Amino acid sequence: RAESAPLLRASALHMSYRRPGRKESFTALTDVSFDLREREIVGLVGESGSGKSTIGRIVAGLARPTAGSVSLRGEVYNAPGDVRLPKSLRPAVQVVFQDPYGSLNPRRTVAATLAEPFVVNTDLPAAEIRARVEALVARVELPQSVLHRLPAQLSGGQRQRVAIARAVALEPSVVVADEPVSALDITTQTQIVALIRRLRAELGTSFLFISHDLGVVADLCERVVVLNQGRVVEQGPVHRVFDDPRDPYTRELLDSIPGRVARV
Repeated sequence: RAESAPLLRASALHMSYRRPGRKESFTALTDVSFDLREREIVGLVGESGSGKSTIGRIVAGLARPTAGSVSLRGEVYNAPGDVRLPKSLRPAVQVVFQDPYGSLNPRRTVAATLAEPFVVNTDLPAAEIRARVEALVARVELPQSVLHRLPAQLSGGQRQRVAIARAVALEPSVVVADEPVSALDITTQTQIVALIRRLRAELGTSFLFISHDLGVVADLCERVVVLNQGRVVEQGPVHRVFDDPRDPYTRELLDSIPGRVARV
């Protein structure tokens, strides 16, 4: 049968920046296209400066491309000009950053942080919001005692769980996870990867998982998009791309891993 239309589609994305005091602009992305299907985890990999985070910001609606578009279920929500995600769809695309400490308000308790998506986007009464916040904390495997704490009173792994809980509060269609485990120790990384996998199973959320750690991508993702200097050089099923890379840059990336990912 014909394959269903993708949940999210990035089409021919270009991104150029004008640098202060420079005449020429810097091109961060050139003709980047990829799809994200329902309930899928797609890895976006490449060296530092390859354009991964720029794509993440565009998909999350935090930056506008110079050309090209991003659509959700066929509706364009990010493109040059004044294209915006309708208010009803805004909770549908969420983002988790590498440094949860930077994205969590240091003066707000975990309870206040997790209540915010409900306060802003729903008309739920306070008691129902409180119940949902308690359920969210349980969903990301944190004790209820964290609700009254500030971010500084949490470990790095706990902060990242809070950031993930906030992102999935309204059960979004897509979560952009930009290097969500790279600042964590190996044990905590493994736990967060397992959490992402479980949230996908429970909520049906699709993830765009941005990482320079090919081992984690091999473990978690179904498909992978390889970026080099703002261009897609290869994409496909993660096992095929990592076992039989067709582009020299992909081979180079894989060869730079200690012990290689031959286990894939």
